[in-house]
Amino acid sequence: MTVGLLGTGYLGLVHGVGLANFGMKVICTDIDIQKVELLNEGQLPFFEPELASNMRMAMDAGLLIFSNDIKLMIESSPIIFITVGTPTTDEGEADLSNVIEAALMIATYMNEDKAVVIKSTVPVGSTRHIERRIAKELADRKVSTRVEIISNPEFLSEGSAVKDMNHPNRIVIGTQSEYGKKIMNTIYHKYKEKRVPFIYTDLETAELIKYASNAFLATKISFINEFALLAEKTGANIVDISKAMGLDKRIGSAYLQPGAGYGGSCFPKDTAAILNLSNHYGEPLYVVKAAIEANEKQKNRMVEKIANSLAQNGSLKGVKIAILGLSFKPNTDDIREAPSIHIIRRLLDKGAHIQAYCPGGSVKTKQVFKSDEAQIKYYEDEYQCVIAADAVVILTEWSQFYRLNLDRIQTSMKGNLWFDLRNQFVNHKTIRKQFNYQPVGLN
Repeated sequence: MTVGLLGTGYLGLVHGVGLANFGMKVICTDIDIQKVELLNEGQLPFFEPELASNMRMAMDAGLLIFSNDIKLMIESSPIIFITVGTPTTDEGEADLSNVIEAALMIATYMNEDKAVVIKSTVPVGSTRHIERRIAKELADRKVSTRVEIISNPEFLSEGSAVKDMNHPNRIVIGTQSEYGKKIMNTIYHKYKEKRVPFIYTDLETAELIKYASNAFLATKISFINEFALLAEKTGANIVDISKAMGLDKRIGSAYLQPGAGYGGSCFPKDTAAILNLSNHYGEPLYVVKAAIEANEKQKNRMVEKIANSLAQNGSLKGVKIAILGLSFKPNTDDIREAPSIHIIRRLLDKGAHIQAYCPGGSVKTKQVFKSDEAQIKYYEDEYQCVIAADAVVILTEWSQFYRLNLDRIQTSMKGNLWFDLRNQFVNHKTIRKQFNYQPVGLN
C-alpha cells in the first residue's frame, strides 16, 4: 500500500517514518525544496531522538521517499494524510490556510477515489469544511471521483515522539462510514495487533478530543505550578504534595511536576485556539482561560524570583546569569513558546547579561535574540557557560545536567545562587551545602 503525506514538518516526518517502518510505502511531500533536499540526504531539520536513524533505515529499505512533486504523490497514493502546521493567529484562532491549501491541491490533482486523513490539529467543524472545499473543487472540475474524509488527531510528545508513534495510548478515528473505519484499520493494523485501544467516533468529536486532551494537560501543569507558589509562601513542600497527589489513581503523577511553566508547539497554541472557539460559541472555558493566565503568571514569578535575589534598586545591570537549558523540554531543539524565551527577555530588559547553554536549543534561540547580541552569549558546554556567573538558572531539565561536577561549577562561578526552575536537583545530596539553592515550591 502506498500512503502519501502533505507536509514534512515535525508531525509529517514522525508519522511518515513510522508508517514506513510499519512496512508501507510512504511518499512525504513538501513545497519547501531545500527541506526535501536535506531529507533526501538523510538529515533532519530538527532534533528528535531516534528519528534520524529510523528515517534512514526506512529510506534504505526503499519504503520512504521525499519529494516536491505533490501532483505525482496525489496521483500515486490512494490514502493521503494532511500533516501541515496550524499556527495561531494574532486573534488566537487556528490558522487553517496551510490545511486548506493542501486539501485544494489534493482536489486539483485527484485522478481517482481517495481517502484524505486530517492529521493536523484543527478546530471543531474544520474537517467538514475541508470536505466541502474539496467537493466544490471536484465539482468545478466536473469529475466524479469520491473522497472519503477522516479525522485522525495526533498525540505525539516532542522528545518521545518515536516511542509515541510506535506505542500510542489510543488511536482516535473520526469517520462517517464503515469504509473510512476499514481504511484506518488497514493503515493501523500493527496497532490492532498490539491491542491499542481504538476510539471510533464522528468528525467533530475526534477534533475536540485532541483539544480537550491538551487543554487538560496544560491545566494540570498550571494547577501544580500555582500550588507551588502557595507552598513557598506557606512553608509547604510541593514535591511531597505532588507525590502524594500523583499516588491517587484518580489524579496520576504525569504532568504534575512544578516548574517554570509550559511551552512548546502544542499547549500554548491549542489552549488559545480552543478558548477562542469556545468564546465564538458563547460557551467560554473559564478553567482553560485560568490555566493560560496561570502559566503567564508562573513565568513572571520566575523572573521575580531571580531578580529579587540579584537586583540592585530593581536593576540587574552588570549581573551575569548562566542559563542552562533553552528548549521548552529536554530531548528537543524546539523553543516555540518556551518559558526560557520569556524569562530571558525579561531579564535582559532589567539589564542582565545572559550566558546560555543548551544541548538542543541554542541555534534557534540565537535567531530569536539577534538584536541582543551584546547582552547574551552562547557557550559550547555547561562549564564554559557558568564562568564568572553570579547565578545559575536551570530552565530545562536535560539529564546531562544532573551529572554536572558541582565542585567545578562552584569554583568557576562568581556567586553561588542556583535557581532550579525544574526542581531537577531537589534530591541531590550536596547541592544545598555548596550553593544558595532556590527550587520551585519549597524552601
